[in-house]
Amino acid sequence: MNLSLLAENLTNPALLFFILGITAVLIKSDLEIPSNSSRFISLYLLFAIGFKGGQELSHEHMNGEILWSMAFGLILSALIPLASFFLLRIKLNVSDAAATAAAYGSVSAVTFVTAISFLEFHKVHSDGHMVAIMALMESPAIIVGLMLLTIFRKEKQGKFELGSILKHALTNGSVVLILGSLFIGFLADAKQAEDIKPFTNELFKGFLAIFLLDMGISSGKKLKSFFAYGWFPIVFALVIPLINGIITAYISAWVTPDIGNRFIFAVLAASASYIAVPAAMKISAPEANPGLFLPMALAITFPMNITIGFPIYYSIIQ
Repeated sequence: MNLSLLAENLTNPALLFFILGITAVLIKSDLEIPSNSSRFISLYLLFAIGFKGGQELSHEHMNGEILWSMAFGLILSALIPLASFFLLRIKLNVSDAAATAAAYGSVSAVTFVTAISFLEFHKVHSDGHMVAIMALMESPAIIVGLMLLTIFRKEKQGKFELGSILKHALTNGSVVLILGSLFIGFLADAKQAEDIKPFTNELFKGFLAIFLLDMGISSGKKLKSFFAYGWFPIVFALVIPLINGIITAYISAWVTPDIGNRFIFAVLAASASYIAVPAAMKISAPEANPGLFLPMALAITFPMNITIGFPIYYSIIQ
């Protein structure tokens, strides 16, 4: 592993603002991001990601590699939660295992954005269709998680039909916004899209820093309940995503020869959702404890990927 890459990521502003948020909670600061502002920033990030991806996709010609890449992304987002669920069931109840498995099968838009910044820093290009793949990978994991919850929980607290599961997953606000923005970006005239470029591009990293500060505060508040689960969630959140990313870094060579696209695939496989999945599980599985899977995704897996994962995946692919 290239130690210089590790050093660069340790000083990544995204990670540092996340750590600042956790630190603020630990020292009992009254630092807080208003809930309305936090929601706006979340929506802004999804909008900007989708729109920029649609613009990139509009410049590409659909071919076999792109279609196969999309299929590969969907397969990953269905298989990872399936395997994760049975590992998590060793120590967790059905509801917590299903919700956590869905989070780790889905993807993190913020980790994706940080990965794009990593590639830009190293002057490596990734194709616009990777944004479409990221958006497509949200729903299958939610669907698999809810199906596992329905099948395996002992005491049913409500009936889920496949149709209602699909509808909920596909109409989730985060999924609708990112897919809708992607579609609009794809259709929008390139010259007219330039008018909002300062909003979607120049302001993006600043909003990302504030969002991660807010996520750090949220995670810090849940750390106490998280540690009550013992060592198992910590080991899972460190080891399993790293294994997923490493395996994907290797097998993605069968899908595309592009270094940037392979790196993004590895990052997506190693990331965990803390936007779409928590929102979906709050409605469909309210008994699942967000104080478990949110700190796992935010306080452990996210910084692990930025500091350790990125350099490992990049070195393997190079």
